[in-house]
Amino acid sequence: MSEITLVEAINQALTYEMQKDKSVIVLGEDIAKNGGVFRATVGLLEKFGADRVRDTPLAESMIGGISIGMALQGLKPVAEFQFMGFIYPALNQIINHAARLRHRTLGRLHCPLVFRTPYGCGIHAPEHHSESTEAIFAHIPGLRLVVPSSPLRAYGLLLASIRNPDPVIFLEPSRLYRFAKQAVPDEGQALPLDVCFTLREGTDVSLVTWGAMVKETMAVAEQLEKQGIQAEVIDVATLKPLDMNTILKSVEKTGRCVIIHEAARTGGIGADISAQIAEQGLLFLKAPVQRVTGYDTTVPYPRLEKFYLPSEKQILNAVRFVMEFA
Repeated sequence: MSEITLVEAINQALTYEMQKDKSVIVLGEDIAKNGGVFRATVGLLEKFGADRVRDTPLAESMIGGISIGMALQGLKPVAEFQFMGFIYPALNQIINHAARLRHRTLGRLHCPLVFRTPYGCGIHAPEHHSESTEAIFAHIPGLRLVVPSSPLRAYGLLLASIRNPDPVIFLEPSRLYRFAKQAVPDEGQALPLDVCFTLREGTDVSLVTWGAMVKETMAVAEQLEKQGIQAEVIDVATLKPLDMNTILKSVEKTGRCVIIHEAARTGGIGADISAQIAEQGLLFLKAPVQRVTGYDTTVPYPRLEKFYLPSEKQILNAVRFVMEFA
């Protein structure tokens, strides 16, 4: 079995599900003829034709509205927004319609669609191309928010998202698109939504993260092991709804927790995780929960973005702080 990158795993999952289910439709800006800005949909037009792989105008609100209409008529649209910073014109459609249809119709109607978008910084892109504003969507009832961090999880989680009867925001960390390769069986096996994945077992400190920051967090865990500190690494994966059971069990075991995300600190999902640990697991803690995050600023231009991203050094310093408590 050949190894593939995360972006290739996205393509592989789309191909599998489109072959299996003729109701799956792919649409977005430049996704057909050009295969998408990151080539996540390359080759799909040739395999499935223009009826199922549709280029759209540069109109995100329209992409959102058309996708909702398709979903209500029995299709399963998978729409791509080129970058997370471009998704905001579609917020009206996503928040006021896609997220509310099940509630509005007392469960009579569902909205089975997936909105895919690359997100996060670290690829030397200009403004609006490096956003990490996942907390906006986590606040909206009716939306599911999924973030893969490896080729294997990208494949399995995207399949699960397409098969889910309700709308999913699927955030693909662009910094990891071609970072590493992994063997991904193309057998149509979906991974469970709404659960965290324990990437590494440990007894001394829980490192809770998601998306591209899994890369730095795993590197730190390896460094800590050489220092005699066993870090447990939790990949949250589904940001909404949160699997707090897995996180709390880890914190109960280790007594210490560091939460890492590249989004801005204020109002970030890390703050919610920290609050829930305080509410439900305060007596487990040996040290205050620490957060290592991006800054409350617009993501800077390429020359400065490395200073915005949380670094391995910052994560290590946070771990050393919590380890100082008995």
